[in-house]
Amino acid sequence: MKTFRRELRSSLTHAEAGFWNLVKGSRFEGRKFRRQHGVGPYILDFYCPAERLAVELDGEVHFSDAAREYDRERRLFLEHFNILVLRFENRLVFEDPDWLLANIRHRFGWWRVIQEGPDGK
Repeated sequence: MKTFRRELRSSLTHAEAGFWNLVKGSRFEGRKFRRQHGVGPYILDFYCPAERLAVELDGEVHFSDAAREYDRERRLFLEHFNILVLRFENRLVFEDPDWLLANIRHRFGWWRVIQEGPDGK
């Protein structure tokens, strides 16, 4: 799996490369993101360990019923490990990167709210 992840990192899609340029080197809100990060049997496009967030960039291959079912099972597996999966269409990386990053930023700290409860205790 490690070799496969390394191959994926060296052959990013156009959208993945664009997103990586936005977040690499902790340049997005000081958060470190990893590319092609493995969790169990799955490989996440991008993962921010400090925020327990996975960012998945979806092209047309994800729009079939079979792909939606696979993505649902994958999301449930990751949620079991307290990882929130955020999915975005590839085009948003280029058409509206500010909106994309604002949506990711908005989810920062999501797991703390669940841990502490709605009243912060």
